[in-house]
Amino acid sequence: MKKIILAIILAVSVTGVYAQKKNVSKAKNKALMETPDFKGAREDIKPALTDPTTKDLALTWYVAGTIGFKENEAELKKQMLGQKFDADVKGKAVMESYDYFLKAYELDGLPNAKGKVKPKYQKDIKEKIKDYYVTQANLVAYGAHLFEKKDYQGTIKVFETFLGIPALPMMNGELKPDSTYFMIKYYTAIAATNAEMSEKAISYYEDLKDDGYEELVVHQLLYEEYLKKKDTVNFVKTLKAGFEKFPDEPWFLQNLINYYIFSNQSKEALVYLNAAIARDPNKAEYQYIKGNLDESMGNLEDARKAFDRAIEIDPTQADAYAGIGRLIFNNAVSMSDAANEIRDNKLYNAAKKKADAVFVESIPYFKKAAELKPNEMEYKRTLKNLYYRLKMDKEYEAIDKEMNQ
Repeated sequence: MKKIILAIILAVSVTGVYAQKKNVSKAKNKALMETPDFKGAREDIKPALTDPTTKDLALTWYVAGTIGFKENEAELKKQMLGQKFDADVKGKAVMESYDYFLKAYELDGLPNAKGKVKPKYQKDIKEKIKDYYVTQANLVAYGAHLFEKKDYQGTIKVFETFLGIPALPMMNGELKPDSTYFMIKYYTAIAATNAEMSEKAISYYEDLKDDGYEELVVHQLLYEEYLKKKDTVNFVKTLKAGFEKFPDEPWFLQNLINYYIFSNQSKEALVYLNAAIARDPNKAEYQYIKGNLDESMGNLEDARKAFDRAIEIDPTQADAYAGIGRLIFNNAVSMSDAANEIRDNKLYNAAKKKADAVFVESIPYFKKAAELKPNEMEYKRTLKNLYYRLKMDKEYEAIDKEMNQ
């Protein structure tokens, strides 16, 4: 009786092994035939991936990977022929097959029953994965597609797969990071920022900041991430590093000085700025920043000198003209406020007339700034306000029409 039961168990076992191996073969055939049946191939291979008789066979996973590889190939062919193709189907096929190929590669490198390693698929798998890396229509294109769809977490997963390929042991260091690699690394960081995955974004920006790809923007974005986290130590450190690395870009100095001002460290800001000016005294942007800083500290005469110096260095420095206009305008406002405190009507009119005359003095500076920066609406709004205040109807109507256009 026991022999009969054992025979039945063995028969069932052999039948199971045969059934699953047959499924693997059917899946392979469906994927490789002239008109592939990728859905049917996946249905056939699925049970073989978990069945004890086939789940540890390299062939099983290799065939599973081949299904996605061939489906990607089919969609790519449509794309190259200018036919309608499905970017999502194509991309998912690449990602699916990549994971299956890695598993197949691992199993294919294990010793056989005799203790010998005789890989059958590793060479082919390596070439297929390398193709996923070097051909931008594969992982790069799918990641870009997801980025455009604002699926930033999906983008990160795809791009991190791409970035991980050169480090795979099977590649033996053959794939060296190039401009495409750093571009994808950069957009992975951008995707992390958009996905509000700040720690991941910071990690990528920190890696990228000295890699030679968009370093200026990387430093700016790194600062923004640290700012969001209220990590004062690191965002100040990043601003200083950006200023040292890109001395011609005033953005870093401006933000550094703003930090010092808003944290009641104006003297520190001025020290830092003066050091920058000493290093490059003929940089108009630094003089403009100094004008703003002196103005914020109440050093109005020094502010005017700095704005004048900025214009002397660069006559197209629109913001410096606006800075002078603002100094004059604010002085006129103070005079007007003082006039409003006067009870004597005759004295009030005289004081108001003097204030209006100072308001008029500011107009040419805002006009020049608006002329140099025609798209800067703030200058035009100030002019509109001045024309209204001074009852300059013709000028008011002209600028109102211009702004509405």
